[in-house]
Amino acid sequence: MSKVLQGRLPCPSCTSSDAYHLYDDGHGYCFSCSYYKPREGETSTKFTYEYLPWRGVDKWVMEFYDVKTKLDPDGRPVALGYKYSNGSYKIRSLLDKDFRSEGDIAKAGLFGMDRFSGGSHQSITITEGELDALSLYSVLRSPCVSVQSSVTAARDCVVARSYLSSFDRVYLAFDNDSAGHEATRQVARLFDYNKVFHVKFTKRKDANDYVQAGETEELRNVWWNSRRYLPENIISSLSDFEEILAKKETQAVPYPFPELTELTYGIRTGETVLITAPEGIGKTEFMHAIEHKLLKETEDAVGAIFLEEPKQRHLQALAGIELAKPVHLPDVLCAPGEIYSALTKVVKQDERLYVYSHFGSDDPELLIDTVRFLVSGCNCKYILLDHITMAVSGLAGEDERRALDYLSTRLEMMVKELDFALIIVSHVNDLGQTRGSRYISKIADIRIDLSRDVMADDPIQRNTTDMVVAKNRFSGRTGSAGSVLFDLNTFTYQPQGVF
Repeated sequence: MSKVLQGRLPCPSCTSSDAYHLYDDGHGYCFSCSYYKPREGETSTKFTYEYLPWRGVDKWVMEFYDVKTKLDPDGRPVALGYKYSNGSYKIRSLLDKDFRSEGDIAKAGLFGMDRFSGGSHQSITITEGELDALSLYSVLRSPCVSVQSSVTAARDCVVARSYLSSFDRVYLAFDNDSAGHEATRQVARLFDYNKVFHVKFTKRKDANDYVQAGETEELRNVWWNSRRYLPENIISSLSDFEEILAKKETQAVPYPFPELTELTYGIRTGETVLITAPEGIGKTEFMHAIEHKLLKETEDAVGAIFLEEPKQRHLQALAGIELAKPVHLPDVLCAPGEIYSALTKVVKQDERLYVYSHFGSDDPELLIDTVRFLVSGCNCKYILLDHITMAVSGLAGEDERRALDYLSTRLEMMVKELDFALIIVSHVNDLGQTRGSRYISKIADIRIDLSRDVMADDPIQRNTTDMVVAKNRFSGRTGSAGSVLFDLNTFTYQPQGVF
């Protein structure tokens, strides 16, 4: 089969500026007007392109999705071309059942998404194959799109996530096999489960199988009987129990402070760690130290949501810990190149550290959606949130309490669902209660209280932070976790015993 020599060229026959392709055997073809330029010496061989029914899918559906069939000179179908919204094509050979692509298919997102405007309907259905999307649309007459394959399902949906989120309901209609089940699980993780519905095929493997069998009414009923997606997390067999017990647990990451690690056994995914202190104690610098440790000790992606800190100051803090000097201060001479070099030693590579800030909001759903995207779409294993009250800063009184109760509950559920570590900061009042909502402390797996005498005459005492583990579901160990001295000359915490 010939290969593309030059693509996205102006067509010599129509007004398209990028639909004409030249192939290595000398022929050319325009995907916009179907103009065909024969290769040198070619006289009788000429392909034509038409909208034709295929495998139970009618011609009008092919025309709606702009899916053309390539015909040889004898009128025999030889290939189908599925056109994506970015101009790329996925081509299925009808002779050897092989697939190939043209254009930047990896960034194309979902097939068919250019046929339906975002939010134009209440629901959208995602299938595992283009022909399945056409099959379901012929039955439902509502938005149906497709991922490129079960392997790329999560990637394709991440590209189109904003588009998909504009619909109230997202129906997942992947194949009834192990690959389809895994694709369903991966894509469902990208969205709030309240809006995800699972189309479960039982009698047939996929939507097109129903259409080919003439069971369109049954296919319609399968879709209408869909229920909200539920993770496959209920088990009861001894073999499942054995597999769980044999599973190797993720290695915990130590805190920068040995005594705190000794009490807690480190930072683990699947847990929420709450760090509390009154204002002005230095919680943000404490979080910087933990973030630096995570980036240095692991290869995992980290999401940093510091709602009161500009992004520049945040990056300077990480570089400053590496250089052991406060590079953000104007009287500290440190060239931008030196700061950047130190930061690269900490972060190591692109798409490793995701820094986000929005400086206050009154919508907890925005933060919940951001965390879900960082974990599911960016593969972050650790999320640092400083601080949770700032996420609903536009509210007050009972509205603030309800919003924080809701936010903390949803975040803890997500921690268990997606298996990541969440480290959050909360201010406390004079009674030591988390500000705005006492529920924040109730959902945490580990609570670490920080305190220091900011008015002490002695500079050592004034800059010494005491750590107390007030709650510890993992080991049950609570009590003092020692003290650490914050050195203002280096802007770092000194190891215990230095003072």
